Amino acid sequence: MRAIPTLQVDNDRVVVTKWTFPPGADTGDHVHGHDYVVVPLTTGKLRLVEPNGIRDVELTVGASYTKLTGVAHNVVNINDFEFSFVEIELK
Repeated sequence: MRAIPTLQVDNDRVVVTKWTFPPGADTGDHVHGHDYVVVPLTTGKLRLVEPNGIRDVELTVGASYTKLTGVAHNVVNINDFEFSFVEIELK
């Protein structure tokens, strides 16, 4: 099952997408083409399947973080509840 992206804004400066993950859903393997900010809307754990291994990360509602262009991973909801976050890509 795939996570559900809902595009909210796409202009010359940013792309804002709300990602909704039913239990067990994932994004599929991808590489980020822009620097980005993630704003969790749920508290819980996500699994990151990265080229160098697998790690589980704890996210807290409202505790934003940022990453640089080039991050490669698959993001998986390992919770038994729906998880969501807003991703803001900087063009």
